[in-house]
Amino acid sequence: MPCPRDVLQRMTGHTGPVHVVSYSKGAATYCLSGGQDRSIRLWNPITGKEIKRYDAHGYEVLSVTCSHDNAKLASGGGDKSLFYWDVATGQTIRRISGHLGRINTVAFNEDASVVVSGSFDATVKIWDLKAQARSPIQSLDEARDAIQTLYVGTQEIVSGSVDGHFRTYDLRKGQLTSDYLGHPVTSIVPTKDLQTLLVTTLDGKIRLMDRKTGQCLNSFQGHKNESYRCRSVLDPKEESVILGDEDGRVWAWDLVTAASLTSDLPPTAHEKVILWTEHHPVADNQLLTASADGTIVLWGSGESS
Repeated sequence: MPCPRDVLQRMTGHTGPVHVVSYSKGAATYCLSGGQDRSIRLWNPITGKEIKRYDAHGYEVLSVTCSHDNAKLASGGGDKSLFYWDVATGQTIRRISGHLGRINTVAFNEDASVVVSGSFDATVKIWDLKAQARSPIQSLDEARDAIQTLYVGTQEIVSGSVDGHFRTYDLRKGQLTSDYLGHPVTSIVPTKDLQTLLVTTLDGKIRLMDRKTGQCLNSFQGHKNESYRCRSVLDPKEESVILGDEDGRVWAWDLVTAASLTSDLPPTAHEKVILWTEHHPVADNQLLTASADGTIVLWGSGESS
């Protein structure tokens, strides 16, 4: 499968680093970004046009996610509060406080009735958006260092921490499974069958982990990732692994063989570290990268999806 290698569009507008970029749900026609400039922006990535801007954060925005119906947003960052937004009006519906440190990651459950937040304070908190109560349903405090990444499933939450562990909370059974990788975990992405996890760590490696046995099935390396929260992703067909690294390069590997799909050193598309990589959920040939250079790049390939 060809990896998106061509720069199709460059979105500019943020002042300072762009920490996150996320596709909308469904057809994923739009994308959202959050930056050091305290703003969230809605874009049409194909045209590169900014459609709307969301301003309420007093500090940097580190995470933004869209509900299943694209009607609501959740975001978190340096404010230590979780922001819940109405997409159409651009207004905040609720601001939820409870964390003692910046919020690094937020994620909705399937029907967006619950939002989960992970923080620098080493806790994961679960919030019921339909309840009037201002306290979380549950606080998961097993981590010993900052939570960097979350996956929220129908009956489980997987967190990745700077303490080198990724932890799976089975909400139905009330069970915790902890796997130790020895290096800070920066991103976790499950495969569609939920049998394996793609885990990125700060030793310059990406590992495909078997969830049942805890074994590493494959590892991918060559990129530079020692200090920042870089993120690896899978293409929609789950044939390749893609990551934007600290040198501003986009790397790709074959999922099965771990062979590099970028024959030589990939070219730099960003002047600084790539802080977020996001693949289009449906189209094989669309990829977004957000960088500390203040830009978001839409990548494509010559073939249509």
